[in-house]
Amino acid sequence: MEQQLETIIQKENIVQFIWKKRKIIGIMTFIGAIASLIISFFITPEYLSTAIVFPTATSSVSFSEQRNAKASSMDFGEEEQAEQMIQILQSAQIRDRIVKQFGLMKHYEIQENDPYKNHKLGEKYAKHFSFTRTRYGSIQLDVLDKDAAKAAAMANKIVDLIDTVKNEMIKARTIPAYEINKREKELIEQDIKIILNRLDSLSSIGVVTDEGRATLFQAYNEAKGKEDRRYFRKQIDVNVKHGAEFDGLCMIRDEKMTKLAEFETAYDQAESDANANFSHKFVVERAVKADKKEKPKKSVIVLISTLSTLLLMIFLLLLQERIKELRKIS
Repeated sequence: MEQQLETIIQKENIVQFIWKKRKIIGIMTFIGAIASLIISFFITPEYLSTAIVFPTATSSVSFSEQRNAKASSMDFGEEEQAEQMIQILQSAQIRDRIVKQFGLMKHYEIQENDPYKNHKLGEKYAKHFSFTRTRYGSIQLDVLDKDAAKAAAMANKIVDLIDTVKNEMIKARTIPAYEINKREKELIEQDIKIILNRLDSLSSIGVVTDEGRATLFQAYNEAKGKEDRRYFRKQIDVNVKHGAEFDGLCMIRDEKMTKLAEFETAYDQAESDANANFSHKFVVERAVKADKKEKPKKSVIVLISTLSTLLLMIFLLLLQERIKELRKIS
C-alpha cells in the first residue's frame, strides 16, 4: 500500500514537473516539428511499382502419362514452386543483369573504385527490390526508385527475366542429358543399320528365314528337272552355311528395334526439355508507372519527430533536475 502511494506521488510530481516546464517543452517540440517538416522536403521522393506473378505447376511438355497425371501446364504452382521462384528472383543472375542494363552503380552514386562497392550495391538493391509470397500463393515484386518510369521498367524486366534465367538453369542440365540420349540413339540406329546391311547381303546370296528354308527342302524334293534340283541344292547349302548367322542377326535386329522403340519416348522428352523455351509464370499484373510517391510520408516523419522531440525534452529536463538535486545533497 505504501509503495502504491509512493508511486502515485511520484507520478503526480512528474506531471507537475512537466506542467511547470510546459513552455520550454512546447517550444522545443514545436521547433522539432518544424525542423522535421523542412527536412522532409529535402528527402528525395521514391516511387513504388509492383508486379504480381503466379508460378506454373510444370514447365515442360510431357511425353509420359505419369508426368501428365502429376501436373498440367495449365495448373498454377503451389508453395514449393513459389519458393523456388523467389530464390530465382533473388539470384545473382537476375540482379547482375538489372544492375548492368539500368546502370544502377551510377544511378545509386556508387564509385567504381570504391573498395566496398559490391557491399554498398547489395544493400541498395536489397532496400529497393523486394520479392514476397502473398497469401494467395502468388509472388509480389516491389521496386522502389526515385525515377517512377525506371521503377516500372525494372519491375517488368525482372518479370521477363524469370523465364530467361530459369530456362538457362534448366538447359545447363537438360542439354547434356539430351546429348547423351542422342548419342545412345545414334549408336542403336547405327547397329541396326549394320545388321540390316548384313542381312541384305545374306539375302542377296539366297539366305532366307527359317520358314523359307523348310520350303526349300520341300521344293528340292518336288523338283523334277536336274537344273531345278541343282538350283535348290545350292540354295540349301548356302542356307545351311549362313542360316544360323542369319537367324542370330534377325534376333539381334528385333531386340535392337524393340529397344529403339522404347528409347524414343525418353529421347523425345530429353529433346523437348533441351530445346524448348518454356514460360514458368502466369503474369497477373505487370508494373505501371506510379503517379504518387511512396516515400517519404511527411505526416509520418513529422509525427514521429515531434513525439521523439517531446520525449527527449522531458527526459533531458528530468535529468537536469536530478543533477541539481544531487549537487545540493553533495
